[in-house]
Amino acid sequence: MSRRFVVTGAAASAAVLASRGSAENASKTHEIQIRRFKFEPDHIQVRPGDRIKWVNLDIAPHTATADDRSWDTFELVKDASGEIQVTEGMEQSYFCEFHPHMKGRIEIL
Repeated sequence: MSRRFVVTGAAASAAVLASRGSAENASKTHEIQIRRFKFEPDHIQVRPGDRIKWVNLDIAPHTATADDRSWDTFELVKDASGEIQVTEGMEQSYFCEFHPHMKGRIEIL
């Protein structure tokens, strides 16, 4: 009887650890606010599979555009948002097409 208890307990512990591990590895959505002609934050750390969402809080339109133009939110008017999904090897530096002095960086972990 004690052997069955140990096996059952070990299986239950493994199931808890597996579900905790998968919760830690679940994809997340990271929000970047655009305000006062800046990306806030201008540097974020993400994992492949995560999503990044830009929300424009300025009156002026903005974009989040990869330096190599491989991805783009396209024009975001006031209160609009745009998202991308993070992939391995994607361009990590970006800017606003309308305001090239606005720059941001994505660090892929």
